[in-house]
Amino acid sequence: MRVVLQRVSKASVAINGKIYNEISNGFLLFVGFEEGDGITEIKYLVHKISQLRIFSDSEGKMNLSISQVKGEILSISQFTLYAALRKGNRPSFTAAQNPQAAKDNYIMFNKALGQEKIVVKEGIFGADMQIALVNDGPVTIIYDTDNLK
Repeated sequence: MRVVLQRVSKASVAINGKIYNEISNGFLLFVGFEEGDGITEIKYLVHKISQLRIFSDSEGKMNLSISQVKGEILSISQFTLYAALRKGNRPSFTAAQNPQAAKDNYIMFNKALGQEKIVVKEGIFGADMQIALVNDGPVTIIYDTDNLK
């Protein structure tokens, strides 16, 4: 499982030219699953993301979690995080989890984040989406559960 996390001052997802969801202060997550990913990877990343302390405290140090700043999450499914690029110029996505399993995992992941008392907004799994964001910092963190294996 891979998650690209960006600390944002605002982010939105549009579908067919209309804003579908938006957040202010919080995290924009791009979420991808590979074959074999499931509850173990989801629980691990929900814990890491919900406890991540990258918001500034009163002294300007990155010391506060998303819950402490009452931030929100915009979660976007993105199978292209598993693009294989070694051969040729056209990416292969054979490592990405099959769509139905990935959709189930995406729903489970977002629900588990919500159980951490964080407002979670989503895009639509499999839709053609346009993402707009203002990266705050910039701060970008990449999680990959391959490190667990």
